Amino acid sequence: MSFFPRILWLRRTWLRLVVPLLFFVLSIDLFLTVAVHPQPKRVSAIETVLTNISNPRIFIASIHWNNEVAIRSHWGVAVLDLVRYLGPENVYISILESCSWDGSKDALRELDLQLEELGVQRSIELLESTHKDDIERTPKPGEEGWIWTKRGRKELRRIPYLAGMRNQLMKKLNDLAEDSKERKGQRFERVLWLNDVVFTTEDVITLIATRNGNYAAACSLDFLKPPSYYDTFALRDIFGDKTVTRNWPYFLASQSRKELISNDPVPVKSCWNGIAVFKTDPFYDNPPLRFRGISDSLATYRLEGSECCLIHIDNRLSSKLGVWLNPNVKVAYNTKAYMTVNPEIGSWPKNIERVQGIWHNRLARWSGFPGRFLEEFTIGRKIRLWRDVEGRKEKDELHNDEHYCMVSETQVVVENGWAHL
Repeated sequence: MSFFPRILWLRRTWLRLVVPLLFFVLSIDLFLTVAVHPQPKRVSAIETVLTNISNPRIFIASIHWNNEVAIRSHWGVAVLDLVRYLGPENVYISILESCSWDGSKDALRELDLQLEELGVQRSIELLESTHKDDIERTPKPGEEGWIWTKRGRKELRRIPYLAGMRNQLMKKLNDLAEDSKERKGQRFERVLWLNDVVFTTEDVITLIATRNGNYAAACSLDFLKPPSYYDTFALRDIFGDKTVTRNWPYFLASQSRKELISNDPVPVKSCWNGIAVFKTDPFYDNPPLRFRGISDSLATYRLEGSECCLIHIDNRLSSKLGVWLNPNVKVAYNTKAYMTVNPEIGSWPKNIERVQGIWHNRLARWSGFPGRFLEEFTIGRKIRLWRDVEGRKEKDELHNDEHYCMVSETQVVVENGWAHL
């Protein structure tokens, strides 16, 4: 046999062996993807939720900005249903309305009356100042949360601004604890943060029940336009990496991805995603756990990190009990999206979406390494430059794993919302 015919013969022989093997492997992969499809694991009874907590009490916190439609259409009703289920005596509701120009204030006033009828302890603050008022005032000397931007002026940073509002709500938690010396039962076991999402009581109960209550924090998954999830700013996998795709199964880390596919609680470094529940102990510390942004000096290097991510980095319980994303709790920012990810019949994602999602995720993991490396290098370079210029000692440069939360952008408050520079 001459040389070239022999090469062709070997190639055909190789193909005869490889093609069937490849077909077999892909068939097994397809079978496992479609056949191993766990149903959502939901909880409907509060008695099974807080078995490790005596006399459970929930502190509910929420910030609203131009959310009149959401409050009137679904959010207010959902809150009232949740309160009735938990018991008005077991909850405290702390709401802050921030500079809305729609009818959010009126909608919250109506909700306030309904909560009063139920006998719910609450604090609903309606701010009269607007974003325009906040950004046009002159900051005090040394006041944090303001930086010089590329637009040539000193501007109010978005994240410290939001962190300040969240801390304003959380201060009530500590005020109630101080009052508890005279009034029994003013300490709470869980803090429940609610975004302006469509949710049900069962969603909240299932989330609180995550890992039988053994967590530092647990979060839902949020959607605006399925199949893409929404809050990419706060979600980081178990190793602190961003998700590689916005479609299921999202994660780069195999450990996080495996638990998601199994519909089990997903270990993550950080999350928020619509609804977040925290164990309250760190918020009662002295000093208490608080929301924050990265330092102003670091932010001048065009870096930013979500307060909803940094809170987990600072939480002393995160390393002990973990932060968990519960894939069985899917909330949304409109009813259509909620019904898509919570179908009455069957489950979501469907088989074809699972197959597409897994292969999309694989390709993103394999092909996205250069982009991920470049982003990490860029953030690391900025941090090193900041440290050198500021003359900071390495041990003082960042809080723990703060860099996991960072992105290369600047976010400032503007008259009609936020701007990304």
